[in-house]
Amino acid sequence: MTSTAPSTSSQFLSLHLLETLVAVLPVRDENGSPKSIVYGGAERHMITSQARRRAERVHARNRANAGVGALARHTTGTRTREWALITARALESEHGWDKDEAVRTARAVIEATGLKFGDPAKKTVANLTKVLLFAPSDAGARIAAHIAEEDGTLRAWTAGYLAAQAAAAKPKKGGRKPQPESVESSEGEPEEGEGPADTKSLPALPSQTRAAVLTAFAPRDAIDIALYGRFLAEIADSPNVDGAVQSSHAFTVHEAEQLDDFYAAADDAKLDRKKNALDFLDAADDAGAGMTGYQSLISGTFYRHAVLDRVKLRTNLRAAGMTEQEAEEASAAAEVEFVNAFVDAFPEAKKNSTASTGSLPALVLAFEGERPYNYAAAFQRPIDENPEDKGGEGPAGPAAVRRLMCHHVFVSGRRADIRAGKVLTYDPEIDRLLGELKALGADPVTSIEGLTA
Repeated sequence: MTSTAPSTSSQFLSLHLLETLVAVLPVRDENGSPKSIVYGGAERHMITSQARRRAERVHARNRANAGVGALARHTTGTRTREWALITARALESEHGWDKDEAVRTARAVIEATGLKFGDPAKKTVANLTKVLLFAPSDAGARIAAHIAEEDGTLRAWTAGYLAAQAAAAKPKKGGRKPQPESVESSEGEPEEGEGPADTKSLPALPSQTRAAVLTAFAPRDAIDIALYGRFLAEIADSPNVDGAVQSSHAFTVHEAEQLDDFYAAADDAKLDRKKNALDFLDAADDAGAGMTGYQSLISGTFYRHAVLDRVKLRTNLRAAGMTEQEAEEASAAAEVEFVNAFVDAFPEAKKNSTASTGSLPALVLAFEGERPYNYAAAFQRPIDENPEDKGGEGPAGPAAVRRLMCHHVFVSGRRADIRAGKVLTYDPEIDRLLGELKALGADPVTSIEGLTA
């Protein structure tokens, strides 16, 4: 049976948000510089959807694990390359296994299931999977419990597997000695300096163990996997999930301006000696900063957008094994937490030196429809922050609110499926502005919960 959205709701919940950030750097490129895009003929600062989605997912997961919020009773997921190590720790702490044997066994079992691991000659990656795997947080404990239950069979299988793996490994290029094993890259090509191992000669993992690992890694009732989805190409029979949340990149509604901030870090010991110097020669020896450098910072008013597909969320939860009633209750709770995370969560890069995570949005607009609606077009022409008497629109925050709400009123007047929206602000100036707008197209609310009520 295919789940549908509640009869009183439309399929899609569209969220639109404006936020003003000052001297922050929430996401960087490979050179440590702010990310940007060109839109409407002008360069804009950008905060990627990947950074936003992770911040939102972790925010909701942390609240759930702390017993706070609508998802307090629900399972969440963990995305990591460390499943073998997590399983080994559970074997060691909960089942009394030796640490080294636990790591060897956990890695062998998970690898034989179909996941590739790092180069065994490199200790930092030897027990990490090649790809990040998003799975329920208790997956490692479940796999460990099965290994402990089948310890007689799996200890013997692991010994045979590792011996066959060592025998099958080919010498590295250049005539080096054989390695214990050789691992292919995620694209299926041998890594530099390695020859492919003959995997056909390795003993197969017992079928009941492979089934137990796949069950542990299956999405099951992890709400955030149903929301954000996952893709695992390495194990064909492990279910992938098409997420119910769509997220756009955030961008400034005006042209970007970047600040390269020069900083000087003080050396406390040096300054203490200088303060207590007995003559000017001692003071001269301790002149200068302890360290200097540059960091890039950005400021601006950003527009961002996300969509929740209520039908897809319910379908994902039903496919994971929930009853229709369970899926309905879990979906309602997930929607509340998704909206909460969309409003409250923020990427944590440079959070200590910029206090960026304390930002609150100037405006949140939420409405329902039978399809998603992205209002990025409202800002194709960058806002000119010059005063109105000089041909500009004034400060970007209020100007962006006017643009966004006018755009919404205009679109909703031509699309019959858009249901009356709701707006939330944490800015008193924006609150006064909303009161002045004659055609708002949305009802003001005073809490995040009001956006989904």
